[in-house]
Amino acid sequence: MERRSRVLPWEICSRATERVTSTDVDDAWAEVSRGHSSDVAPSRRAKHEEPSASPRSMHDADADTRAETLSRTRKATRGTGEGTGTARQTSTARDESSGDEALPLIEQVVRRGNLVAAHARVVRNGGAPGVDGMTVDELMPYCRQHWARIREQLLSGTYVPQPVRRVEIPKPDGKGVRMLGIPTVLDRFIQQALLQVLSPIFDPTFSDASFGFRPGRSTHQAVQRARGYIATGHRWVVDVDLEKFFDRVNHDVLMARVARRVKDKRVLLLIRRYLQAGMMEGGLVSPRTEGTPQGGPLSPLLSNILLDEWDRELERRGHRFVRYADDCNVYVRSKAAGARVLVSLERWLTQRLRLRVNRDKSGVARPWTRKFLGYSVTWDRAARLRVSPAAVQRLKTKLRGMLSRGRGRRLADVVADLNLATRGWVVYFRLAEVKASFEDLDQWLRRKLRCVVWRQWKRPRTRLHELRRRGLDEARARASAFNGRGPWWNAGASHMHAAVPTAALRRLGLLSLLDEHQRLTCAS
Repeated sequence: MERRSRVLPWEICSRATERVTSTDVDDAWAEVSRGHSSDVAPSRRAKHEEPSASPRSMHDADADTRAETLSRTRKATRGTGEGTGTARQTSTARDESSGDEALPLIEQVVRRGNLVAAHARVVRNGGAPGVDGMTVDELMPYCRQHWARIREQLLSGTYVPQPVRRVEIPKPDGKGVRMLGIPTVLDRFIQQALLQVLSPIFDPTFSDASFGFRPGRSTHQAVQRARGYIATGHRWVVDVDLEKFFDRVNHDVLMARVARRVKDKRVLLLIRRYLQAGMMEGGLVSPRTEGTPQGGPLSPLLSNILLDEWDRELERRGHRFVRYADDCNVYVRSKAAGARVLVSLERWLTQRLRLRVNRDKSGVARPWTRKFLGYSVTWDRAARLRVSPAAVQRLKTKLRGMLSRGRGRRLADVVADLNLATRGWVVYFRLAEVKASFEDLDQWLRRKLRCVVWRQWKRPRTRLHELRRRGLDEARARASAFNGRGPWWNAGASHMHAAVPTAALRRLGLLSLLDEHQRLTCAS
């Protein structure tokens, strides 16, 4: 008896003439149990059958389509620089389903290659469960049982997303909270599949000055672009902060922009339903009439689609600007020009996009008095990049929480935890050309560790014993152990520097922020 090949959940409703073998299955996927495809009604599969083509003709058609797509992409991206990089999940989905451009968008969304890449991305991202409590590990078993029905609903335009789970997290500056809307894992999976199809349509048309949540673009590129404008004499910045942008997006305005390039009504309806999905808090679901809460894969692309019209308006006026998501800086030569630009942009945003400008956070100032994506600049003509004071304070706040949990733990374990946080921080700020922040943080961190050691010794007699054991003479050790001062003062005193020298902390593995920054600078 011939053994039947096992297929992925979304392949049970694929074209009847398409041959699927076990070698087509990605290693990251759990295979469907034997005979599962027989559960699908023959009439449902026949509904989506397509005429088969010979292997040779399909190959030729795919090659022609790829050539036409590449030509269109090059034309769309000339002068913008977007052609230099693409998102991994988008390119994977495009490569594995080449020739699908002729299909309706919703059918491109549910194609096997696109779904494989979407699932891999959702699993890699992880994340908390939504309102149904399903985790990313439970997504594949769920799809084994229900994907045929879900696919049918997506193709017929009847799929209705579940409400998102409301979560509030503190803002980095400690002022207020940021609201997140966590979709279910299934909806994150479908949104990711949508994103991979829509991104190649919209991203090549975005402005060259837009850097947020785009393939091949980063915060470092945005910071370097801003620094370049300052160095060329545009030494006043118009810092425009949109008030609760993700909570205030007008659905009708956004959908009108999406509909300019997306003609598949089923895709438009699905996006609209995701925008209007209710928000659950405390077991109660409240309807949503505006906003696109952060938390879903589709939200960043939709925000860029809406704000692209703002970018085009700034380009039409000839401004030098950099935008990362809803954070936009416009660089001008004088304070008076900046004031005019701010008033004009506030009026335009209110009238055209129905967005509000936060007047408390927006303003016209010198660039070295403001921060952009955690960076600031020096006041000299060279405009050297430096770490903003606010970014340094945020790191200290984070490290204080980690150090407060250090009592009763081995100092080497505390150092290992600190290294995880500081190494990533230095990697992000590796563009900084002023090293003072790294030196100050090194000194502060060593003193905090000595403070932890002093607290661990607790009693004066224990401190006397430890200081004597570490080489201090009797008189100095006794005077230090019984001085009656607090841990922070003692951590900065000479006796703790002698008892716990920098070399000892290095032997425990403590990372020097300055040395790591210099290493990354030399490597780049």
